[in-house]
Amino acid sequence: MLEHKGYKGQVEFDDEAGIFHGEVLGTRDVITFEGTSVRELKRAFRDSVDDYLGFCAQRGEEPDKPFTVLTM
Repeated sequence: MLEHKGYKGQVEFDDEAGIFHGEVLGTRDVITFEGTSVRELKRAFRDSVDDYLGFCAQRGEEPDKPFTVLTM
């Protein structure tokens, strides 16, 4: 699990495509990221969160705050 600025990302690996892909958890907005290496994936995750926060600020909107995701 990745974490940046209070946002958490879940990652899966697509063996057929050879890429990692993930989604930020705990928001109503869809925030995704992908990479071909762990380093690239981590950078894409941070960039996606930062881009989302910047986009919200640019539009004058309050970004979704992550809510707690319960796992079983």
